[in-house]
Parts: sequence; structure tokens; C-alpha cells
Amino acid sequence: MSPSIEKDHLNALQKGAHCSPHDFLGPHSVNGKQIVRVWRPNQLYLPILFQGDIFHISSRKDMVGLFELEPFEASTLSTFSSYHVCLPDGRWIKDPYAFRFEFSELDTYLFGRGVHYDIFHKLGAHIHSIEGIEGVLFSVWAPRADGVSVLGDFSLWEAGVFPMERNSSGIWTLFIPGLKEGERYKFAINKNGDLQLKIDPFGFQFEERPATASIINNQWKNYYWEDQKWMEQRQIKSYRDQPMAIYEVHLGSWKRSKSGKFLSYEEIAKDLASYVHKLGVTHVELLPICEHPLDESWGYQTTGYFAPTSRFGTIQGFQRFVDILHQQGIGVILDWVPAHFASDEHALCNFDGLPLFEDADPLRQIHPHWGTRQFDYGRTEVSNFLLASALFWLNQLHVDGLRVDAVSSMLYRDYGHENSSWSPNRYGGKENLESIEFLKHLNSVTHLRAPGIFTVAEESTDWSKMTKDLYEGGLGFDFKWQMGWVHDTLRYFAMDPYFRGANRKEISFSVFYSYLEAFLLPLSHDEVVHCKGSFFEKMFGSGNDRFSHLRLLYSYQICMPGKKLLFMGSEWGTKKEWSVVESLNWIEQKGDMHLGLWRCVCDLNLIYKSNPALWEWDHVRIGFEWIDIDEKERGIFSYFRKSSKQTFLCVHNFTPITQENYNLPFFRHASLTLHFSSDLELYGGHSKNNEIVLTQNDSSLSFSLPAYTTLIFEVFFESRSTSR
Repeated sequence: MSPSIEKDHLNALQKGAHCSPHDFLGPHSVNGKQIVRVWRPNQLYLPILFQGDIFHISSRKDMVGLFELEPFEASTLSTFSSYHVCLPDGRWIKDPYAFRFEFSELDTYLFGRGVHYDIFHKLGAHIHSIEGIEGVLFSVWAPRADGVSVLGDFSLWEAGVFPMERNSSGIWTLFIPGLKEGERYKFAINKNGDLQLKIDPFGFQFEERPATASIINNQWKNYYWEDQKWMEQRQIKSYRDQPMAIYEVHLGSWKRSKSGKFLSYEEIAKDLASYVHKLGVTHVELLPICEHPLDESWGYQTTGYFAPTSRFGTIQGFQRFVDILHQQGIGVILDWVPAHFASDEHALCNFDGLPLFEDADPLRQIHPHWGTRQFDYGRTEVSNFLLASALFWLNQLHVDGLRVDAVSSMLYRDYGHENSSWSPNRYGGKENLESIEFLKHLNSVTHLRAPGIFTVAEESTDWSKMTKDLYEGGLGFDFKWQMGWVHDTLRYFAMDPYFRGANRKEISFSVFYSYLEAFLLPLSHDEVVHCKGSFFEKMFGSGNDRFSHLRLLYSYQICMPGKKLLFMGSEWGTKKEWSVVESLNWIEQKGDMHLGLWRCVCDLNLIYKSNPALWEWDHVRIGFEWIDIDEKERGIFSYFRKSSKQTFLCVHNFTPITQENYNLPFFRHASLTLHFSSDLELYGGHSKNNEIVLTQNDSSLSFSLPAYTTLIFEVFFESRSTSR
């Protein structure tokens, strides 16, 4: 090696900007002799183990930290196992620079095209073997970094000890023999002399906050699943024409230990699976549990897109969580956040020293509502990163559905920029063309590669065809949150009944557009935070009237077209607004009125799941038919819900007055069976049993309708024969 080339290597090492350290470090043949070079910045002495002997080598005087062992015959170091070097933490390992690993050209190509859907098997930290030698293979994408090194406990957290090798596409790799599961690590990214310590974007486990290091954990690959029956059935499910009653949960505040500490994934799963099985729901939806730094963010400011948060344990613990719920017949939905990510310096922000995962356009880089970073969906590798994350949760961790957060902010370039400038798309419009293509790609690839899963859009605008298929010009979501229904309904329930007749459109209006999309009706966490009050507090009146209203609200939700979602604690009418920093008040649930409401919700879920009239034609216009939309009565609504083989009559009295002889327009002879009354004493109401006297003539149906009550009848129409 010429002096000038050697000088270039030494300068690059010293600056932390060496892109090909294997060309200089490790074993090399020079003039028929074998020389070993080891780099330990700022170290004066280094032991090297060779053929049973330890050589204490001094640093080169002209370059502190460079150690050379020489000379040996070229054949002496012909195998990888010929010598060991001492790690800064005292462990002996084989020299990482005796192993040269090249990132596959095919993997590089697919990732560059944005279609390497299993890239999490390649990038990150993986237990690996080369020539029978086991260790950890580190790979990270940082295309504009001047140099990248991996550091951790094994380097005593000194950057530059283990510089990585760069390929032509900006993927850096290094195999370090001897490292095992549980090692903590980060990547030191050098750009223009500025060194930043970054977590692994593809890390599967992280330290518990406030610490931020990545942790080597590949054990999820060997988890033994016991939910085979569930997964087999999942592949053939069509959720559009199935019942879906979702229980929305924030794991950190659903239940805690007596001391106030978080429970583990497995501890929560055992209690939660038993509880929701009794409650009668079909799915649990988890507020974001991807790794995040701040408890108060509820998980929406993500740092680890491939790691369940360490607050509740390891990734294997989360697998066990899903497994337990599946074995109880409960699906698991993940609230997933591809719209923006945490701006914390240790995470994805300016990852290679410049905007990489985030948009480079300053007008599109910062999310105007939360101060987070917005993804650059036009960069194929970034799109691939998110697609791989989605498929990782769906296939590797057996999650059944993704609720995609903040879709509105992804669709529009001017979202949240009411008082500031924004940059238009290439046609001058406000639509974010790149994110639209990403969402289409997301929905097509997840349904193709994870059969039986579903996606739900949290989207609050009137964007059309959100749940239409791609070939119809849609975005391909299975469901969309019906935010208009939520806001109209809660306004109506907070209203003095005296004014409800004049504002009946709050109830009737949503039906007129409910078939434009496949909707889900969410009574979610968004409605019970930020001083909005609990659902109990939102109801008109006080005391028992509020419980009557809640029974009416939940039964009204069950009857209306669309899948159902209810936030935790609301099932028993918790009086306190949700707080992320403490457990639900489980003692409150035992109170008479609270327990009555809980029984009501259990029975509603059972009736809902057992009767296709309430779900089979949720998204077909013929599944709903108004009977009386309150033209005569002030605050009473009635309609049919239908399926291919069943018809239900649903009647809601939103007034405080019991209608002793309520006359309902009814022009067909039929027999009716009452399935549900929200006024039962069992629920905290006034009726002793589930029986109502019906009187029918040629044009009407008459019965007693209690105040603030829902009645649900099954209708059996009589066939009439006519003769001439």
C-alpha cells in the first residue's frame, strides 16, 4: 500500500468517515506477509490473541488508536478463527474485519424500487452466521452520511470503534462476531463532522424510557404460535358483511398494578381477554403501541415502527398478548401512524444528517398540528419502510387490522396551513399525490400479502371513494371512521329534549350519506379528552337520566348502519374524563347504575352479533328503511334494519315522556318479537320484563314506548294469498 493511500485510510478513520474499512482493517497480505490492523480510537494498548498467545500491541505512534500485528506468513492467518481481538468491555471476539459481508444486490434493488416488503429481515440487527461463526449482522440505510459506525455496550459506547461498510446505494453493513441477544446498540452517523447517535429504524426492541438505545432481539422469529385456528379462519373472512364490535383500549391506562406500575403484555392479555369475552366484542383496538418516547403522546409520536413499546415488555410478550386474545376469539387491531413521526433527535429525524425519512420541502416537513415530521412518501425507500412495517405487524405479529391515523393530513398539502403558506403539487393542486399513491400501495399490498386483514381510515373530510376498490378509482380501505355521525349524535344527546324535534337532522342526516362509504361508527378516545368530558358528562340531564341516555346512545349505535367502536370505560359509563396517566376506576364499575349499563352493553353486543339484520347489509342501501323520521313526534325515530333473511324494527324515544299508546305507521301485517329494551330494571331502567303489548290494524302499530328508550323488534311479515 502506497503511503498516500494509507494516509487516506488513516484520515478517514480518524474523521469517522471511512466508507470501506475492510480495505484497510483486518487481515491483509503485504509482500508475502500477513498483517492485522485493528482500530481503537484514543487507545494506547491492545491485546490480540493469536494461536493461544496474547500479544500486547502498542498503538502506532503516528496514529493513536491504530494497532498492527506483523509479520506472519500469509498462510498463517488463512482462516477466520486464527486470531481474536479484545472488545473495549473485555470480551474476546474474532475480528469483525476478517468477515466481509456484502448486502445483496437483489435486496438493494428491491428496496430502491420500494417493493422489498420483507426488508425488516435484512436491515437492522440480526443474529447471523458466516463460515460457522455466529454474531450479529448490522445494516442501516443512511445514503448521505460520510461515515457510520455501530456502538453499544460492547464498545463502551464509544463511536468510531466499529466503522461500517457502505454499498453504492447507501446501505452500511458490519458483522460483529460474538454478540448476542440483549446487547444494546445505536448507530453513530457522521455528516460533515457532526456526529449523531441514532436508534435502529428497524429495531425490534428498545430500552424503556427515558433511555433510548436499541436492543438486539431476534427471538420473535422463533415464537411458537398457538392461534393456528384463528389465522386459518382469518384468511377467508370478509369483514364488510360480518359483525364488528370493537373495544378501543389504551394499554397503559386500562389497568395497572396496585402500585400504579404498568402491567406486562401477558398480564394485560389474560385480564383483557377474559373481560372483553364477557363484554361480547369481536375485536380489541389498541391505541398506538409502536415504541414512542412520551407517555402523554398516547403513542402517536412514533420512534420504533417495528417494535412494541418496552413499557409492557418485549416483542415476544406482545406476540403472547395477541396469541391469548386470538385463542379467546378476539381480533386485534393496531392504531398505526404513518402520517408523521417523532422529531426526537435520537430517532428518524434528519437520520443521515439531512432530511431522509421526512420531506425535504420546508413547507411540508413539519406537521402543523403536532410539530412532528411528515414522511416523504415520494422517496421509494421511505414508502418501503412503512409498507414493511405494516406487513410486519400483520404477518409476523398476527395483528388483524390497521386503523390508519390522521389520513386527512396525508391527503392534503394544505392540511393545517390555514395561516401559513404551503407548496402545491406538480399540477398546482392541494392533493398530496405521493401519499395518495402510498395509501393505494398500502391497501393493495397488505390485502394481497396478508389475506383476511382489514384497514380502517381515520379521515375527517369528504374525500370520495375512500373505501372503494382501486379499480374503481378508490383508495382501497375496508372502512372509514364516520366522524360526521359522531359529532351530530353527541350534539343531539347533549341537547335539551325540548329542542330535539327542531334539530332532528342531527339524527337523520347521516343516513343519507352512510352508503357512500363503508363506515365505522366510533365512540372513541378522541371524544373524551382535552376537557371534552366523558360520554357520561356529555349526556343531557343529571344522575339517572344520563344513564338512560347512555343506554339509548349505545343501543342507537348498535342499530344504525356501520361497524361499532366504543372506548374503554365507556361501557359502564365512567364519570371521569379519560386520563393517560392512571388506570380506569374499576371500583366505579361495581356501582349499581354502572353495572346495569355494563349489562346493557353486554346484551347489546350479543344481540348485535347474533342477528344479521344489524350487520349483513351495513353498506347496502336496501339494508335500511325509514318508517317515521319524526315528522309528527318530537324526538322519536323508527326504521327497519334488514338482511337477506331477517328484518328488525328499531324505535328510539329521545324524549323524557313515556308514550303510552305510540302509533307507528305500519302497512303490512306481521308478528313482532321484542329482542331488546334499554329500559329494563336489569340495566337500571324501569321495566320489569322484556314484554310489550302490541296492537295492530291496517295502517299502524301501537305500543307503549318508555322515555329515553330504544326498542328492538324482530319482524315476521305475514304472507297473504289473494283470490279473484
